[in-house]
Amino acid sequence: MSRIDWGLAEHVAGLTGGGPGDTSPLAVDLREVAADAAERVIAYTGLVPAEPLPEAEAVGRAAWRAANYASFDALMGPLVEQAGKGLGPLHGVVAGGAGMVVGAEAGALTGLLGRRVLGQVDVRLTDPDAPLRLLLVVPNLHGVAAALEVDEAQLVRWVTIHELTHAVQFTAVPWLRAHLGSMITELLDSSSGAADALPRTPDDVRRLVAQARDGSFLTLALGPERAALVERVQSTMSLIEGHAEHVMDAAGAAVLPDLAGLRSALKARRESTAGLSPWKLVERLLGLELKLRQYEDGKRFCDAVVAAADVATLHRAFAEPDLLPTAAELKAPAAWVARAR
Repeated sequence: MSRIDWGLAEHVAGLTGGGPGDTSPLAVDLREVAADAAERVIAYTGLVPAEPLPEAEAVGRAAWRAANYASFDALMGPLVEQAGKGLGPLHGVVAGGAGMVVGAEAGALTGLLGRRVLGQVDVRLTDPDAPLRLLLVVPNLHGVAAALEVDEAQLVRWVTIHELTHAVQFTAVPWLRAHLGSMITELLDSSSGAADALPRTPDDVRRLVAQARDGSFLTLALGPERAALVERVQSTMSLIEGHAEHVMDAAGAAVLPDLAGLRSALKARRESTAGLSPWKLVERLLGLELKLRQYEDGKRFCDAVVAAADVATLHRAFAEPDLLPTAAELKAPAAWVARAR
């Protein structure tokens, strides 16, 4: 049983989450939109899912938070369990206090992110047996469509194409989730083994959470020798997100008459959000969070490969782990094309 206080997390999230928002039904037939999006993504990418794609779920902010708590728990739980280890009978007391600290921090984070995220494919990277979920956050879609003065139906269709691309990635490329999950597990195992980084008290856990939020946790816990592994994780995330950005435009062009307007309207919003990937909480928790530039590198890479070669060449990046582009190749697509051919 987890020591993290998820009841406290939800209480804090309710305070920072800005209320439920407008939960009235979306202005689309979500099942039809998702089915159409899946067909377009598969046709464009040539990636064929090996298992059924998840059904699109229209959810509120609280349901989105609940879906993310399990992933958060799987990652942070082992670190919380280390709090007070070696203190004998005080271990449970200290770990329980640490669980309250992490619960409060997690609630604050999910509350804030839950006000902005439009859609997400819930991928539990460290649990390959957990089913994917495709979540569309209704009040945020309503709010963004109104605030940016864009057509809600087109916005929902565009976001659905983006999220369906992630679903196709993880169902059509059987090694992808395990590969990314194994790298993150290696990072977690390494951090758990770093004596100086192990949290012993609630204050230690609070310090680790603060370091995760400013991106310094892994640097401290793993040391500079692990920078190469962190870079590989970030490069893989950049490709996955950049690929979804590329596909949502390429596959959506035929059904989104105001695609250019949508892209322009959301650009400023994304600059303040720096993207909301399927593992945004994982990124924030582990200090792996990609900057907007890294997401843009991923999209520019995909755009450039298709322009210089073709879609089939781009999707060789998903053929095997060794063909994933490096951080340097994301900035120099021609070098990757030469290696992949």
